[in-house]
Amino acid sequence: MAKPTVIYMFSLYLRSIFTIFFWLFATDAISSPISFSQAKVLSKQHVYFDQTSSELGTFYCGCDWRWVGQSGGRVNKKSCDYKTRKQEARSNRTEWEHVVPAWVMGHQRQCWQDGGRKNCSANDPTFRVMEADPHNLVVSVGEPNADRSNYSFGMIQGEPRAYGSCDFEVDFKSRVVEPRPEVRGQIARIYFYIHDRYDLNMSKSQQQLLMAWNKTNPVTDWEKKRDARIANAFGHSNPFVTGDQVWRMDHVNSGQGLKGKHNSYLSESRTVNETKGVVRGNKNSRIYHLSSCPSYGAVKTSNIADFKNEEEAQKAGYRKAKNCP
Repeated sequence: MAKPTVIYMFSLYLRSIFTIFFWLFATDAISSPISFSQAKVLSKQHVYFDQTSSELGTFYCGCDWRWVGQSGGRVNKKSCDYKTRKQEARSNRTEWEHVVPAWVMGHQRQCWQDGGRKNCSANDPTFRVMEADPHNLVVSVGEPNADRSNYSFGMIQGEPRAYGSCDFEVDFKSRVVEPRPEVRGQIARIYFYIHDRYDLNMSKSQQQLLMAWNKTNPVTDWEKKRDARIANAFGHSNPFVTGDQVWRMDHVNSGQGLKGKHNSYLSESRTVNETKGVVRGNKNSRIYHLSSCPSYGAVKTSNIADFKNEEEAQKAGYRKAKNCP
């Protein structure tokens, strides 16, 4: 009777070893991405794998596409009556869009001031986590993604169409983008999530706009499914999608995403706002920019005049930039 017992115990041992390896493998396969390139591949595999001909389509234009390679895609422009504005190659492919631009997430960090996005991606673990967050990634036709750049979202008078039937408008002079109504609510909830999780500043005017979009464009079925897929694959939901959090004016950020082990770097790489003024003036133009404004990081170092607040800048004879949200 001893022999079967030994065999049985050995089989249990093998089973336990197999189980451990299985869960180690599974956890590794669906762990949170640690780079933007990895995030694109994993987002295709776990979130957007079956969405190429969905009712929603590409984020800004609603086009169908087919996957090509690890994370790219080819756009079916006829499916959405898309017309190329200027960049033919980028209008034919999909790209991964950061709804909250990398510039917004990074320009307040010291790494950005020292060398821009490339430096942040290479040397700031916290920025890499923000840049790779799947909740902030959507599939877009490449040309609108390029034209959006790091512009703020807003409303544009006159509805100037430049991409055929794609309801996506860009005011290049004011650096403002107006997205189609179908995604405005999702944009708002992604902005709330990123700013709350990574403790970013948001201007009152931007809060007002996004709060209005959140109210008039409630969570969709696809948004719920997308959030569930991201949570299942990478560990957590967007609480502004699930309803666990509600954004109100002057929201106090949780900073939940800054509490991981990757943030040991924070003590050495503080945000720019901790060491410099949150209002940046241009000595030449006599215009000032808030840290949330598109041109905040574009002022030449030799022309920078930092102020503690807007009142101080105005007393010094500066006026607020028109493209500030």
